Parts: sequence; C-alpha cells; structure tokens
Amino acid sequence: MKSNFLNSKYIRRLMIGVSVLWAVSLVTALLLYSNRVNADADAGPVFELRVYHAVPGKLWLMESRFRDRTSKILARHNLQVIGYWISDQQSDNSFVFLLRHESREEAKKNWDAMRADPEFQQIGKEEQAERTLEKADITFMRATDFSPIK
Repeated sequence: MKSNFLNSKYIRRLMIGVSVLWAVSLVTALLLYSNRVNADADAGPVFELRVYHAVPGKLWLMESRFRDRTSKILARHNLQVIGYWISDQQSDNSFVFLLRHESREEAKKNWDAMRADPEFQQIGKEEQAERTLEKADITFMRATDFSPIK
C-alpha cells in the first residue's frame, strides 16, 4: 500500500485549517476596513441647514431679529454661520441659514450653551409672544469628498 502524502488525513486537516484561518483573516480585514471608513465619515466638519418657516407677514421681523441680535449670540457661542438667505419669491416665508460645526457633539454643546444664554432666552420669549416662527426644518449634513466646501 502506497501512502500518498497529499491525500493523508493530516494534510487535509492542515489545508482546511489554513483555509479557515485565511477566511477568518479576510473577514477581519474587511471589518477593520469598514470601521476605518465609518470613522473617516465621522471625521471632519458637519454642516447644519436650518430652514425657518415664518408666519406669513412676519419674515421681516425674523430677519430683523437675526440681523440685530441673534447673529451676535450665535457667534458668541461658536455657532459658525456660513450664510443667511431668504427666498426671492414673495409667497415663500422661509428664512434659511447654514452653519459649520467641527462635529455633531460640538454642535450640541454650542447649541446647549446658547439656549442657556439669558439674552437668547429673552429673544425666545419675544418670539413666542409675537409668534414669528411657524416651523423649523433642521438637517445635519457632511460634505462629499468632491465638494468644494469642506
């Protein structure tokens, strides 16, 4: 009886073990790469788009309040506004602004500090009394890798 080295049960077990080890290593590498990609997605600035829908006829008041007071409070609390916009259509009562934050956590920290600011609390009371805001749409976004704005 002739022994075939490659057909021995020990070699087959060794080859199966090596194949399993290779497969586990591949899966681990893919998972580590996936986690790195997810971590990269969390890195870098986050942008916050706010669309405030003013009560009809009150957009001018909202714009004035932001120009004269709210913009200064935002800056004081490190809420970096990139720009403010209003629609060029008379029927649209939207007041839009875009902010840049270092992270979502930083955004939360800065907004919490602003909400605790007595001057901003006073503005909030005035807003409730005058009822200028109908609703607010808030969206957090990340720039794509090909975006001119980072």
